[in-house]
Amino acid sequence: MANDRSKSLFEKAKQFIPGGVNSPVRAFRAVGGNPLFMKSAKGAYLYDEDGNTYIDLINSWGPMILGHAHPSVEEAVKAALVGSPSFGAPTAREVEMAELICSIMPSVEKVRMVNSGTEATMSAIRVARGYTGRDKIIKMEGCYHGHGDSFLIAAGSGALTFGTPDSPGVTKGTAKDTLIAPFNSLDAVDKLITENKNEIAAIILEPVVGNMGCVPPQPGYLQGLRSLCDKHSIVLIFDEVMTGFRLAPGGAQELYGVKPDLSTMGKIIGGGLPVGAYGGRKEIMDYISPAGPIYQAGTLSGNPLAMAAGMAMLKHLQANPGIYQHINQITTKLVDGLRRQIAAAGLKYTINQVGSMFTLFFTETVVTDFDTAKTSDTQKFAAYFQSMLAQGIYMAPSQYEAMFISNAISNDEVNAILKASEEALRHTRN
Repeated sequence: MANDRSKSLFEKAKQFIPGGVNSPVRAFRAVGGNPLFMKSAKGAYLYDEDGNTYIDLINSWGPMILGHAHPSVEEAVKAALVGSPSFGAPTAREVEMAELICSIMPSVEKVRMVNSGTEATMSAIRVARGYTGRDKIIKMEGCYHGHGDSFLIAAGSGALTFGTPDSPGVTKGTAKDTLIAPFNSLDAVDKLITENKNEIAAIILEPVVGNMGCVPPQPGYLQGLRSLCDKHSIVLIFDEVMTGFRLAPGGAQELYGVKPDLSTMGKIIGGGLPVGAYGGRKEIMDYISPAGPIYQAGTLSGNPLAMAAGMAMLKHLQANPGIYQHINQITTKLVDGLRRQIAAAGLKYTINQVGSMFTLFFTETVVTDFDTAKTSDTQKFAAYFQSMLAQGIYMAPSQYEAMFISNAISNDEVNAILKASEEALRHTRN
């Protein structure tokens, strides 16, 4: 595939944008080569600036659950645009969106709209600290909650990909207040709570990790965290920016039957537009200004275009609950096919799947946490990625990311992906 236009754009971008990209993983450094610049997308397919076509397995890192440019979302945005893209004042759409989220997400009684998942997690931590009067938080090693200072300690995703999980610019005081536990280890969390008695405001985690690859919680883990938080008056925060409205209408908390005190959301609730939200128990949320003393604000929070797109997306999912069954089944069909191929090729691998999220790890070790994820052979993954890309399959350009299947993926696309994978495995063995 020719990519002259993408190469030219990347060279120009590096003159004006740090590293040539506006988010590090997009730079393709973990897999080699230059990033592709996209021009348009429709349904299951991406189209780059050189006219190449790709089956999309990222779907904007999750939110395009209906596929790209879905008619209901497009029409909603067009209708909202006529009225103005921004007011900086309350709108009816914000109220309708808040009511919709509270009706779907099991733990959410009140919600505050923001502009990104990072903003949502930063705000949720501040609220937890203000509500409890405590300073420290526990996060899980390898979980990524955006680029807020409190979260760039043993972070996953791009930080792990680039080998810099502890970013310069994070103060020692912030690092001191961020305690780290391995994902899926209740004993480690219990030990931290004991060693920091009455000092921990919150425990935050991705209930299904998507940012060191897809890593599910082991049986009893989420329930155990809920019990520990209840026992020690700690605020439990689920980062459902990836999992919310994707793994089930009510997110991972619905799927696993565990209610956090606060939830952070993003991606899908904007239908692909920049948006985030955090919400939870009424008594905690009422600590937020102007109802309470904890300050958080944003000029573009509740943006009318994002609200319109998000409501169209969520209402379509509500009206068509069979979508979840379809995307889960089609993902399982793809994952089962990949398992058969890789086993036949004699390669060491693990595939983790939860619903329509999955990650192929090139390791024979069962991946349950940060340390086991790091046993993956990233060179093999890079070779596999490049071969798949050359055949028109657009995967996450990092071993440590989840992939997301959309409702636009059919058996035809699954067969095409598996055919490309069979060829890619030949390159990966060599």
